[in-house]
Amino acid sequence: MGDMANSTVDFYPKNQRRELNHAGGFGCTLSELRSLMELRGAEAIQKVQEAYTDVSGLCRRLKTSPTEGISDNTADLEKRRQIYGQNLIPPKKPKTFLQLVWEALQDVTLIILEIAAIISLGLAFYAPPGEESEACGNVASGGENEGESEAGWIEGAAILLSVICVVLVTAFNDWSKEKQFRGLQSRIEQEQKFTVIRNGQQVQIPVSELVVGDIAQVKYGDLLPADGVLIQGNDLKIDESSLTGESDHVRKSVDKDPMLLSGKQQDGAVENNQNKAKKQDGAVAMEMQPLKSAEGGEMEEREKKKTSVPKKEKSVLQGKLTKLAVQIGKAGLVMSAITVIILVLYFVIETFVIAGRTWLAECTPVYVQYFVKFFIIGVTVLVVAVPEGLPLAVTISLAYSVKKMMKDNNLVRHLDACETMGNATAICSDKTGTLTTNRMTVVQSYMGDTHYKEAPDPSNLTPKTLDLLVHAIAINSAYTTKILPPEKEGGLPRQVGNKTECALLGFVVGLQRDYQPVREQIPEEKLYKVYTFNSVRKSMSTVTCMPDGGYRLFSKGASEIVLKKCTNILNSNGELRSFRPRDRDEMVRKVIEPMACDGLRTICIAYRDFPAGKEPDWDNENDIVIDLTCIAVVGIEDPVRPEVPDAIRKCQRAGITVRMVTGDNINTARAIAAKCGIIQPGEDFLCLEGKEFNRRIRNEKGEIEQERLDKIWPKLRVLARSSPTDKHTLVKGIIDSTIGDQRQVVAVTGDGTNDGPALKKADVGFAMGIAGTDVAKEASDIILTDDNFSSIVKAVMWGRNVYDSISKFLQFQLTVNVVAVIVAFTGACITQDSPLKAVQMLWVNLIMDTFASLALATEPPTEALLLRKPYGRNKPLISRTMMKNILGHAVYQLTIIFTLLFVGEVFFDIDSGRNAPLHSPPSEHYTIIFNTFVMMQLFNEINARKIHGERNVFNGIFGNPIFCSIVLGTFGIQVIAAIPTSQLKCLKEAGHGPSKDEITDEEMAEDEEEIDHAERELRRGQILWFRGLNRIQTQIRVVKAFRSSLYGGLEKPDTKTSIHNFMTTPEFLINDYIHNIPLIDDTDVEESECPPRRCFRASPPPSPNKNNNAIDSGIYLSTVVSKTPTSSSSPVSPLHSMETSL
Repeated sequence: MGDMANSTVDFYPKNQRRELNHAGGFGCTLSELRSLMELRGAEAIQKVQEAYTDVSGLCRRLKTSPTEGISDNTADLEKRRQIYGQNLIPPKKPKTFLQLVWEALQDVTLIILEIAAIISLGLAFYAPPGEESEACGNVASGGENEGESEAGWIEGAAILLSVICVVLVTAFNDWSKEKQFRGLQSRIEQEQKFTVIRNGQQVQIPVSELVVGDIAQVKYGDLLPADGVLIQGNDLKIDESSLTGESDHVRKSVDKDPMLLSGKQQDGAVENNQNKAKKQDGAVAMEMQPLKSAEGGEMEEREKKKTSVPKKEKSVLQGKLTKLAVQIGKAGLVMSAITVIILVLYFVIETFVIAGRTWLAECTPVYVQYFVKFFIIGVTVLVVAVPEGLPLAVTISLAYSVKKMMKDNNLVRHLDACETMGNATAICSDKTGTLTTNRMTVVQSYMGDTHYKEAPDPSNLTPKTLDLLVHAIAINSAYTTKILPPEKEGGLPRQVGNKTECALLGFVVGLQRDYQPVREQIPEEKLYKVYTFNSVRKSMSTVTCMPDGGYRLFSKGASEIVLKKCTNILNSNGELRSFRPRDRDEMVRKVIEPMACDGLRTICIAYRDFPAGKEPDWDNENDIVIDLTCIAVVGIEDPVRPEVPDAIRKCQRAGITVRMVTGDNINTARAIAAKCGIIQPGEDFLCLEGKEFNRRIRNEKGEIEQERLDKIWPKLRVLARSSPTDKHTLVKGIIDSTIGDQRQVVAVTGDGTNDGPALKKADVGFAMGIAGTDVAKEASDIILTDDNFSSIVKAVMWGRNVYDSISKFLQFQLTVNVVAVIVAFTGACITQDSPLKAVQMLWVNLIMDTFASLALATEPPTEALLLRKPYGRNKPLISRTMMKNILGHAVYQLTIIFTLLFVGEVFFDIDSGRNAPLHSPPSEHYTIIFNTFVMMQLFNEINARKIHGERNVFNGIFGNPIFCSIVLGTFGIQVIAAIPTSQLKCLKEAGHGPSKDEITDEEMAEDEEEIDHAERELRRGQILWFRGLNRIQTQIRVVKAFRSSLYGGLEKPDTKTSIHNFMTTPEFLINDYIHNIPLIDDTDVEESECPPRRCFRASPPPSPNKNNNAIDSGIYLSTVVSKTPTSSSSPVSPLHSMETSL
């Protein structure tokens, strides 16, 4: 029967398989069974007769009994599985984590970042050859400070790290989603059970455990779980439309066409054809012989190819973000290129034009180094321009939403679906099960000349009428249809089987009667003849034998059909009275039409007695089902879910049009649509049936014309009696339509296999988690785990929230970027150095923005999101309000930063940090700028919470603990990062080195080399040369010794306010040590001419220059040390171990 997949084919090579089959002792090989299943009708019968004489011969070959089934012994079952394979489609191999990582890496923004990072890393490790010579000039550049040059790689590494984070988070999200979906899938598969006969007993087993040789019982409405051969059945019809495309049901019988294929439906709701499998002889029902079929799998593939739809276009947000990332990338490139060009021109003009130098060959490496530095600044500008946090914000926002949506009964299979849902403009919904409860109930009835608007009191009915009604309902319905007690306390009784029959049985229960004893009295095998329900006769009849030898026929069906066959009716006393055509017209007018207008499906229940004696010709149905006596007419409805009208109102308020697409008749559909609020009185709307819809949208040749469709869909609200193709046509028509200024974004709900194409075509496909078939779920983007329409509204809310979260983040991120780029650009052009260092920029760009993305992406959705219209596909991602906010904040921040940059030193009475050589140590001035910048971003994060121009940015801020903790956390880290080391007493004591006695000769020699280096630095006009904190602390004691020995009776050096007058104090003239090496450039002697960062003061605490980290360690002493030839002879002299200039 079922797609017994070709798993065997994978396991055994052909020749081996043949041996296996014969070794297995079964009389059929796998390939024989496979070729048998490819035949139909007469050919199949002929093949069975030639090869096995008849079906029971086939059973004998497969060692199974048509009545007893196979034995339930594990070894036998295992052997069958080994030889013929298992009854399951091998699941699609899930993508490996690495594949998902590779997919995540394809993002444009990430690629731009990766390139920037690699360039940055490459430059960090590039060491220029050769040394500068005097002739090459020293234009505004200095010996690169060791700490800075060593930290150069951090920048590139930080970017790469951010890329890795984004990629891993994205891949992990996809992976866990896939896993969740597979979990759901396997849970669903385990729930799918089928009845088979083993050892003469009926047992229910999971479909995947069926084996070749199993005898399966099929009742109507079943989906066949494997391919098989019919052993015996009664009026069996199969819907093979998904295989052949023929919508008519195919009749199957042992002597005409016994071949049954898996996945074919015996029907679903009452509107379709139902084929009953009624028991006739003995306990064996309509049975099937499951055969292993690899054909099943191949068929599936062919089917898939047929319905495969081109890949969906990018989601609305993805499209906009990619576009934005590219635009920002281009802008960043232009800015960085301009920066580099300006710096290069400035350098060239100053060096070769103003200073009049010539390009010397030995200077080439030096100049190249300058250009490389300028290039690094350019890359920094580019890196700052690209919003690294953006992909992460999107990913976090989507992942967070998906997790939360699970609680709202939305299992999201494709991440972008939840964001697309926020832009939905139309929802095409099924009626049954989505808008309604899918629990049919009898709400009105007409019995004994009385029209009851609710359940009648049993005492008002005569015992005869009641008894007939109970028998007619209990016997004339599938015995598999039952009302079971609820699963949970206080729940509704469970309905099993056909929904309409469940409603009638529920009606019997409501009349305080039990149908089970009636069924036990007349078991299914005692039923004499059954006319199953189908769409032509629209009724079902069952014949039973009476004790007096006569027969009684019970019939039920669509009231307009059955009433035409009635000639009598039971009156209020339970007696027959004649029922003439004019009585019937009156009844239609007074009872049936009012019921239909209320959206009820009317069913007439009737009976007829045949006297004993001559047996009628049961095959002549038209002579049997006439002259009936009407017992009752009942109105059945599938009640609207209580929460649906409110959900639909919310959708309409949010600018989403809800359309109902159903297979039900137009009156019922219209009534339900009115109850849900899909159509409102006084509105201009259309309710069409499938046929009429097709007539209106097709031209003379029968082709669909978009212009015709465009005239209909805007007003269409209900499409009744529609086929799956109509649904697909409608969805495609709305998506392809160009009449609005925006392209429509369509969501579709579906549960059946045939809804697959429509679900695939839609922007967002919702499949039903409970009622949905596997095919529908596979085609969908989101699975509604509770089959409820109001969950769709939740999805809309979350979708809009994702969109808003990303807009909030963009508003925040772009403000940072605009300010940072302008600061870096102007800074580099005016002062030859960016006031914000690359690493600082990255701290803001990566760490802060990553956390900001987390903070802004986790804002919970509010009902207010449903009060505005969808954004649509063409609306720019950055609205005017956001633009105003971004530019406003940028202007404010730039004003403050530039004020601090150009006049900050005056305000705070500190040294200026401008025009310092590139890569000189951090200054107090620039630290203030950095801190101010970070604090402005931090408070801007709170402003970014609102993007629609709301006044109160603090509204609901405590509803998001993540946001609060991140803002406070970032603030804390920034404060710690900005505290000067001198304030951290705990660090001060660490690393005290050895005392002067312990200092060895080697160390001294080392020191001398370093001193030599210091002189070189001095000669280049850069006295500001410092060692790390560790070095300084190592020397503290020596300094103290120096102080005590040298300063004996002299004045303390407190009065020496600068290194210049310090030098002129006679005690400190060290001329005899220095061999004609000028300590300080002539230009530097006058303090007034001394450029801020090169000037070197050793003033005591009142105004220490924090430009020099050495001061942070609290040593107020200044010595300039020189290389001395006598150093080795006087190791005790503390001068030799001094190297710290302060």
